[in-house]
Amino acid sequence: MKIYGPENIRNIILLSHYGAGKTSIAESMLFTSGAIKRLGSSDEGTTTSDYDPSEIEHHMSINMSLLPLEWQGTKINIIDTPGYADFAGEVKSAIRVSTGAVVVIDAAAGVEVGTEKVWDYVKQANISKLIAVNKIDRENVDFFRSVESIQAQFGQECVPVQLPIGSGSSFEGIVDLVAMKAYQGAKGDEIEIPSSIVEQAKSFREKLVESAVEVDDALVTRYLEGETISNEEIMQAIKQSIINGTLVPICACSATQHTGISLLLDGICHYLPSAKEADSLAVIENETKTVKEIGPEAENSLVGFVFKTTADQFTGKISCLKIYSGTLTSNSQVWNANKGITERIGQLFMLLGKTQIPVEKLTTGDIGAVSKLSSTVTGDTICSQEHPLILENIEFPEVSFSLAIQSETKDDLDKIGTILPKLCEEDPSLKVHRDAVTKETIISGIGDNHLEMAKERMQRKFGVSVNLQTPKIAYKETISMTAKAEHKHKKQSGGHGQYGHVLLELEPLPRGSGFIFVNKIVGGAIPRNYIPVVEKGVNEAKTEGILAGYPVDDIQVTLYDGSFHAVDSSDIAFKLAGIQALKKGLTAGQSILLEPIMNVTIVVPTSYTGDIMGDLNTKRGRVLGMEPNGENSVIQAQAPYSELIRYAINLKSITQGRGYFNIEFSHYEVVPPYISQKIIEEKAAEKS
Repeated sequence: MKIYGPENIRNIILLSHYGAGKTSIAESMLFTSGAIKRLGSSDEGTTTSDYDPSEIEHHMSINMSLLPLEWQGTKINIIDTPGYADFAGEVKSAIRVSTGAVVVIDAAAGVEVGTEKVWDYVKQANISKLIAVNKIDRENVDFFRSVESIQAQFGQECVPVQLPIGSGSSFEGIVDLVAMKAYQGAKGDEIEIPSSIVEQAKSFREKLVESAVEVDDALVTRYLEGETISNEEIMQAIKQSIINGTLVPICACSATQHTGISLLLDGICHYLPSAKEADSLAVIENETKTVKEIGPEAENSLVGFVFKTTADQFTGKISCLKIYSGTLTSNSQVWNANKGITERIGQLFMLLGKTQIPVEKLTTGDIGAVSKLSSTVTGDTICSQEHPLILENIEFPEVSFSLAIQSETKDDLDKIGTILPKLCEEDPSLKVHRDAVTKETIISGIGDNHLEMAKERMQRKFGVSVNLQTPKIAYKETISMTAKAEHKHKKQSGGHGQYGHVLLELEPLPRGSGFIFVNKIVGGAIPRNYIPVVEKGVNEAKTEGILAGYPVDDIQVTLYDGSFHAVDSSDIAFKLAGIQALKKGLTAGQSILLEPIMNVTIVVPTSYTGDIMGDLNTKRGRVLGMEPNGENSVIQAQAPYSELIRYAINLKSITQGRGYFNIEFSHYEVVPPYISQKIIEEKAAEKS
């Protein structure tokens, strides 16, 4: 593949709801352009894009895939992304380096939930869009009904630039509304526009031209005065309108028949912006900390961005990167501005699915990969050390579903600590932490499928088998009233005995106060050297309360009296006295359980607000407020964490995948008695 300038490079992300046919379109594009010689099938798991064993097994995309091809003097870097919402992190990474988006819609299903999600993503990123209505060859489809669905959901700026000739089994070709020409079959042979749709084509062309010329006052004037606008001028006006966001072209195709695919490639080249036209980023200069805009200039110093990291069992770590300015050459050195270190660049290559195609250099606007970078990870900027710059990072979706990791064997347990950081390096939308209370390792992601695929990846790539379980709740124990307790540890069995005597006062504290130990010994009732030992015993005992073995918190323990024996007193005696006195005090203070309460922010379409409120009531939730946000409602609430563990699944079910939420810890509250008793009984059953 030859070297292209940024004006002839298109970095295009394929987006859709799960099952709309992105991967099939990508495969057909590769075949039509000659990038591959043999056509793969999604059903058979033989596509260039879905090569991961999990993707083949589950018949769906899980990871983004890079698919470069050449078409009419243009290099198009296709980035095929997962359609399933749980893998939105891959979509976010790909959007970050894309100059345009092709949103694929199933002609039979119309606009689906996943389509709405990805549309929001590209709108937020301000990326130019093109819509491809796929599967026109399916029975009972109606392209024009799909157009109405698209316009109702996304606005009247969505305008067809093509019309299908027929549909279902009678689908045979495409009409290009700009050139007013018809093309038949997979080869795109030019034919006369069928008389049955000539008038319809003229009508849609007029609407297209009216929408396009609005970008230029001079064109509008000429159009209104009845002058002929050339096809080249119309195409340029369409492109400028797309870049401005005032027009979104709608194309028609069938990936399985390969009909309309060459015209779709034409549309990408003609209408979507090049790297030179679209790339402009705010960067921070390391030395001055000032923010400035950079454009894609080949003569500028090197600025590249790592947007994806994968671990390959044969070549090691692979870093996918985009060059925003300058040129990156094989066997060179670069500066990692985020880490402040030099990285050695080995052999550069392009990725065609899993196939590595070596290249000598990557130029401005292009996308490629390099292996075995020692410290560089996703989100890092590489540049020249003389001109250090840091590009804005990728904003990954918030995690909303967590499970506890349990290893199957002792060997697997030993490996987990080294494997989990690699897993999170590959997929930064995964988060891992150790719960200090429950002693569990918790992995968090976007949904249940996200974590299930992470589990499979641990097995396939790293040979570690784990089970994922519902996390334990980090309950705590406290007292409900002030109490005093005394314990005298006394043993005599010949020779030196043991003697330690302490009196403690326990007082409940406001939530969030912690555990406080106070020494109020006066007059030498207990020698000074034994005071820290008593405190050590108390602190040891607080780690396991008397109700269900949870840590004790929000208590002040005061050591106010005691006694000692000149011969028999010892450190161990006073430590044991402190332990037993605290346990007695917890009993006398009528211990109670505390549970973590979370702040929850839920964003749902307004029509689902009532359902969400009702569901929160069943989860012991409290709604704190609600405010409109466009077509959505933002609900602020609080609820116990124990009720929210599977909320990601519940919310997806209630809102058909349209809602999302995030949670953060707020405070601890007393567990209701009927639930507390159940927790205590379950804990006792675990020990028996």
